[in-house]
Amino acid sequence: MLAENLGNWAQQERQEGRREERQKAERRALEEKRQTVRHLAFGVFSDEQIAEATGLAVDEIAKLRIEDKH
Repeated sequence: MLAENLGNWAQQERQEGRREERQKAERRALEEKRQTVRHLAFGVFSDEQIAEATGLAVDEIAKLRIEDKH
């Protein structure tokens, strides 16, 4: 019983670690998209074109455009 509980606990911890790593990777990918938008796209493409190319929402592009002006 104890060994089974320890095995289950270890498995849950590994799953949680993998989930956290996926979340970190997703956050990094999103930030990379935002940086791409900031550096390359403003002034050249419309918000809709940027959204289509990056997968970000149009309102997110608009927010980034405003942030970039400050």
